[in-house]
Amino acid sequence: MIGIAVVLAVAIGAVAVSRVPRSGDAGSGLPQRFDYDLKTHKTIDPALILYRQAGELPLDLSASRAVAVGPEDRIYVAGDQKILVFDREGTRRSEIALESEPRCLAVGGAGNKEPGRIYVGMRDHVEVYGPDGTRQAVWERLGEKAVLTSIAVADSADEHDIFAADAGHRVVHRYDPSGKRLAEIGRRNREQKIRGFIIPSPYFDLAVTADGLLRVVNPGMHRIEAYTFDGHFEEPLVWGKASLEIEGFCGCCNPANMAAMPGGGYVTAEKGIPRVKIYGADGNFVGVVAGPDVLAPTATITEETREDHKLEVVDVAADSRGRILVLDPAARKVRIFVARNPQMETKS
Repeated sequence: MIGIAVVLAVAIGAVAVSRVPRSGDAGSGLPQRFDYDLKTHKTIDPALILYRQAGELPLDLSASRAVAVGPEDRIYVAGDQKILVFDREGTRRSEIALESEPRCLAVGGAGNKEPGRIYVGMRDHVEVYGPDGTRQAVWERLGEKAVLTSIAVADSADEHDIFAADAGHRVVHRYDPSGKRLAEIGRRNREQKIRGFIIPSPYFDLAVTADGLLRVVNPGMHRIEAYTFDGHFEEPLVWGKASLEIEGFCGCCNPANMAAMPGGGYVTAEKGIPRVKIYGADGNFVGVVAGPDVLAPTATITEETREDHKLEVVDVAADSRGRILVLDPAARKVRIFVARNPQMETKS
């Protein structure tokens, strides 16, 4: 009897295995109500689209990684092993050669002690370049585990610190302008009610906002958190939620990228379903800049779980006029969007 039972168990197992799809093309095998179907969420109500594309900058980069805005609304794009610099009208002005591939980028603004100073995040360290493209400094390496994904610069009269998001160590590093590391922000701390950053994929963004706070994306929790420069967690100012609806952030970890708007508010970029959206200073949804029909017009599947279906993730920035700059790596261009209603920029 034992022998018969073993034979039956093996036979049943073999049949079950034979019915499991090898490639995943046949679906999950679960009832339809369990399928992660995003098709119905790719279409955006035209009434919610508050921006239009007004121009674009073609890029001779095979792998573009980051876009930033500097003084006089100059546009900086990092990719391959260089930085391209454009004036506010889109004319290419210069190119800065780098010794390795950049991952993120920030530029000191007009209010900074050193306006136009360029901070480039490599995988495990920051490099600093002058406005003329001369390398001024190479800051300390952060170890093999480090993966720098975003840099932000404080441009107020009293604060000039630099912040670097490290997806590998799941913290934000705070530096002074000389490159001295002052502190780590966001590490799990129960006493301070800091739950820590959940970063399933290497997208971990931050920005310094006009109210003098550091805003950091906690992508695994689908929210944007606020910290003082000293690392104090401002819990009442947290906003964002996980949702497939347009007001929220869907997928494993979103938003992937984020930037501060000049008059307050935020512009966010999502992966999975590529969407660029606007939120007010209070975190309330305002509208859409661009959706999948613009950012991934030929894509039919946007699941994040299969390598052959993944889409390249866009980066975002905003200039002093409220224009939204969307770095589109797949199209090899920076798309420039303006508000359909100019007053909308003030509201955001």
